[in-house]
Amino acid sequence: MIFVMGTNLWRDEDEWPLARAHNTKYFLHSAGKANSTNGDGSLSVTASRSEGPDQYVYDPANPVPTVGGPLCCDWEHLQPGPRDQVAVEKRSDVLIYSTPPLEQDLEVTGPVQLELFAKSSAVDTDFTAKLIDVWPNGFAQNLTEGIVRARYRSSQQKPDLMKPGEVYKFTIDLWSTANVFLKGHRLRLEISSSNFPRFDRNLNNGQRVGLDEKPVSATNTVYHDSGHPSALILPIVTSP
Repeated sequence: MIFVMGTNLWRDEDEWPLARAHNTKYFLHSAGKANSTNGDGSLSVTASRSEGPDQYVYDPANPVPTVGGPLCCDWEHLQPGPRDQVAVEKRSDVLIYSTPPLEQDLEVTGPVQLELFAKSSAVDTDFTAKLIDVWPNGFAQNLTEGIVRARYRSSQQKPDLMKPGEVYKFTIDLWSTANVFLKGHRLRLEISSSNFPRFDRNLNNGQRVGLDEKPVSATNTVYHDSGHPSALILPIVTSP
């Protein structure tokens, strides 16, 4: 049995993931200015062609703050669960990609992934991703999220630092959700490099965190073109 948000109903299921859920790629698009909700980022099932990349500066001294999500143990300082992401989405170091308002209900139930093509000016950095349900009144409800540390992009056991300026493919596991994006809502993806303090800050210097380590700001670039088809992969359920 699963609880499906949006419709807010319990539903009996015999399997997980659902066999009738079809993984669908929602490709990232922009004219190179997807920074914040004032930007031009969008999501579409149409593949990217010749588009310029998006860029932002991640400063470990000013990380993107954690707002809600799957938290525990310190409700007084960090409230868990669905919280409006509007303040986070005003930041220039958060890339925003959204669909237009949906013309019909859209169910997303199952594991969510992001295939991301990106580079950094640093030898190591993080990339974060967050799936958002944007209501008609502007409420940006967080659903699920994930993170990848660049040096562990290929193996959790064998770290491999990046070459600054080289483009790599990253796979970010956003875990799972069960949500119906209702008609008139928008489906949104946030990309950044921090979600603190839920995840520890990457100091971008390739070294283990220590009291004497100095953080380095990183200029991070996200690609979405025919050679670098960054895409959010969603399990779409089309029938009960």
